[in-house]
Amino acid sequence: MEMERKPHAVLVPLPQQGHIAPMLKLAKLLHCKAGFHITFVHTEYNQRRLVRSHGPGALAGVPGFRFATIPDGLPPSDADASQDPASICYSTMTTCLPHFKKLLQELNATAGMPPVTCVVADNIMSFTLDAAAEVGVPCALFFTASACGYVGYRNFRFLMDKGIAPLKDEAQLTNGYLDTPVPDAPGMSQHMRLRDFPSFICTTDRGDVMLNFNLHEVERSGRAAAIIINTLDELEQASLDAMRAILPPPCPVYTIGPLHLLAQGQGQGQVLLPEIPEVLWKADGSCLEWLDGREPGSVVYVNFGSITTMSGEELVEFAWGLANCGHPFLWIVRKDLLAAKKDDDAAMQLPAEFLQATKGRCLLTSWCDQEAVLQHPALGVFLTHCGWNSALVAISAGVPMLGWPFFAEQQTNCRYASVEWGVGMEVGDNVRRQVVEARIREAMEGDGGNKLKRKAAEWKEICARAAPARSMANLHSLVKDVLMQPPPKTLDSSSSSCLEYEWNVPAHLL
Repeated sequence: MEMERKPHAVLVPLPQQGHIAPMLKLAKLLHCKAGFHITFVHTEYNQRRLVRSHGPGALAGVPGFRFATIPDGLPPSDADASQDPASICYSTMTTCLPHFKKLLQELNATAGMPPVTCVVADNIMSFTLDAAAEVGVPCALFFTASACGYVGYRNFRFLMDKGIAPLKDEAQLTNGYLDTPVPDAPGMSQHMRLRDFPSFICTTDRGDVMLNFNLHEVERSGRAAAIIINTLDELEQASLDAMRAILPPPCPVYTIGPLHLLAQGQGQGQVLLPEIPEVLWKADGSCLEWLDGREPGSVVYVNFGSITTMSGEELVEFAWGLANCGHPFLWIVRKDLLAAKKDDDAAMQLPAEFLQATKGRCLLTSWCDQEAVLQHPALGVFLTHCGWNSALVAISAGVPMLGWPFFAEQQTNCRYASVEWGVGMEVGDNVRRQVVEARIREAMEGDGGNKLKRKAAEWKEICARAAPARSMANLHSLVKDVLMQPPPKTLDSSSSSCLEYEWNVPAHLL
């Protein structure tokens, strides 16, 4: 009876690593701080990956916290690699709705389990809005990226209306056209260039899958009961103001970041969250031991995230830039890092001469506990793809960044880190060892690096002082005012189609 009276939240991340981790942190906080029964929904593919990496007991044994699965609509696979972003986005949008509806119905019919009271879904899994409305519960959407990234996506139509995008031909990708200034984009920094908007706008194809997918998803977000975002007001006030101006009432925006600080219990007493794995790989614990033997601020940390791929030439240029910088470095080299050789171990493609030249001052591994690494005092600078989880942890830890964004809103995060927040420098698209070496040396030893360090230290203090208490209060308001309230009016089914655009969908995505 006590179990049946608990509120029951169903959480649904986009099935990519950078979306799963913050959603699972939020699920743990709702469970431990607000007393929710939790059903966390993985895809079947990712659940298998988690069990292989962490063992069959990794997702069991936490009372009131269970895992469920739905198919992702892609062909069966047992690969241990990140799925193609375009494929997984298109497939979840067009195939997952009936499976999720069925899951909600099954949860409500399960004896001894509390009925579902709310859904919290990734902002780009908006099919959940339709399922939640049919079941009769509120649905909040969690935008796991930055507020400036959200506003960047909402500017896609502005860029198209101005005739700046889509590109006229592929030559504009390399002839300097992407450096076109766009100082008048609503809600954005005045220092924006076309290349700094989320990367999907830089296409010649109006029917591009990811361009239209992201348009579709962000333009549906105003139908949610609320938008949740992992950021802090001081860092992104202008972007948050723009979000609130864009979203129609009643759709409040709740800032709950930096979420990892809430999960660690900083600022409001220790929170004992369940030890449920948040990553699809098993971390190498030796990284922290290796860092323990290094001087404070001496180490370059390199991690391009869970999806970034690069060419073999780029891998070698990064390698020699790191070798020649003279500083010790920890480099996370995912096995599937190479775009053309995903079945090969990328670390095995590094030149033997590089390994010999850096022996004793480098550690190469395939994955690590990034939050612990970035909070280690040995860290001096972070060479990163500027994914939001990575960037926000670095900002809150006071670690300057060198940005080499790969795709999506990483380009926007990189630009803001450099020109708005003062904690980063850009490496540039054309990777050359001399540039990599020079950027690292400047960040670690130069006057520019000293400015980055001072600004990073200021942001670290702001995050530690202001964010956790207010963000936890925002979380409590979200629970009281949204997640435990009756749902909004039923969505207009005539405007909820997943296929609002004429798309030229590549055959391999169908």
